[in-house]
Amino acid sequence: MTRHAKHKRTPEPSPARIRLATATAAAAALTGGLLATSAGVAAADETPAGVSQNDADFNGDGYADTVASASGAYVNGHANAGQLAVIYGGATGNHYATISQNTAGIPGTAEAGDVFGGDSAYGDFDGDGFDDVLVAAPGEDVGTDTNGGTAAILWGSAGGLTSGTTVADPRPTSHDHFGGPVEAGDFDGDGKDDLAIGAFGSTKVDVFSGGFTRTGGAASRTTLSTGVQTGDGINSLHSGDANGDGKDDLIVNGYDPSDNLNANYWIPGSDTGLATAGSQKLPAGIITDLGDTDEDGYDDIVIGTSWDSGIAGATTGGSVYVVHGTASGPSSGDTEKFTQNTSGVPGSSETGDAFGGELDLGDVNGDGHLDLVVGAPGENLTGGANAGAATVLYGSADGSGITGTGALFLEQDNAYVPNTSEKNDEFGSDVHLDDLNHDGRDEILIGADGENGYNGAVYPVKVNADGTLAASSGIYTSTLGISASGTPVLGGNFTD
Repeated sequence: MTRHAKHKRTPEPSPARIRLATATAAAAALTGGLLATSAGVAAADETPAGVSQNDADFNGDGYADTVASASGAYVNGHANAGQLAVIYGGATGNHYATISQNTAGIPGTAEAGDVFGGDSAYGDFDGDGFDDVLVAAPGEDVGTDTNGGTAAILWGSAGGLTSGTTVADPRPTSHDHFGGPVEAGDFDGDGKDDLAIGAFGSTKVDVFSGGFTRTGGAASRTTLSTGVQTGDGINSLHSGDANGDGKDDLIVNGYDPSDNLNANYWIPGSDTGLATAGSQKLPAGIITDLGDTDEDGYDDIVIGTSWDSGIAGATTGGSVYVVHGTASGPSSGDTEKFTQNTSGVPGSSETGDAFGGELDLGDVNGDGHLDLVVGAPGENLTGGANAGAATVLYGSADGSGITGTGALFLEQDNAYVPNTSEKNDEFGSDVHLDDLNHDGRDEILIGADGENGYNGAVYPVKVNADGTLAASSGIYTSTLGISASGTPVLGGNFTD
């Protein structure tokens, strides 16, 4: 199924990726074909409503849910073991559950350096009507496969994310951080969600075809060779339908030494799955999302380049490109560029802003047109260097695409945005749009992974129907019962 807003937190600049080399403890060996299973319990929300097809609903209550990572969290004294914070939506507010590899029913054991939650994706993988989460622990030691990495499906149910099943690593002796980036999409158009799993230490992507069962595994598996060069591996994966054929395509991001840049490669879906023969190299960048911003029936590819000038194609302070989709795929000749110097966009482009460091598509004002929220975690404000900011670029009223006109600038010193701007908060370290209360307008979830000495935080920001901001409360490690030891970096990644 094609979703209008898909992106994953790129692991490269995250503290979690730096910690991968510290993984030291062994995990239980992967068993049983492609999947090995276990069971457990989570909290429920029973109020009925109607969730958008583009939102996850883990407990089937009709309200959108999402997941934020704290991949650097201590668990039972183990540094960087990692945890997930599940944010369950509801009519009168959200409630939370925290999951680690020590949670009953979740595969594995929390150990130092696992980085559980380093990346995640969602879909209804077993077709039972409840959305599930694919979560990676790319620092996991599996037997003698040090830093081999692992990935698991956390199954949705009426009680929420209640059980887990391990996805077996096809190369269990490679020490390659399997699961570094993960993604979901229907790549063959059969109506069943597939998994795409990469590795930081490999140029290959493994695609597990849909039709999953909790005990019998995936229907099949194929391995793609990508345009990413040996030596750096896959940084991130994203899915959407850029050629409008009803099959999800895959965007693979990784380093290309020929350009000395992070390159993106479009791999189209087909009746038989992803077809590398039709792949296309896209403009350079790191963060990517896909959605039909101009409402022509083709998903457009939004690419963030958070770096400063001095690298070919970059703009001081960062920039965002929209590459429009066509019947033959992405059109390199039809590309828009947005920076903080674009007319209507608040602020100005300055060295180190990292505008485009994160982004997500959704409908903030409920007008039926896609809007784009852009993180700038390096923005310097009155609170100090790297306090961070986020900007909402609205979709035009006529549906012709994203525009700078009327853009909304968000910082922690805005009225009704929780807390205050402080040095190194990195507000905007990740951004995510989801309609958690089902009122027709997406909440803006903003990560600040540097908050409180890199404990991190998540700040929900709600835009009222008249465009003003509604009061909200921050979500902190203390809110969720996550240990404040070390640097948990809560809000470093959201599941899309």
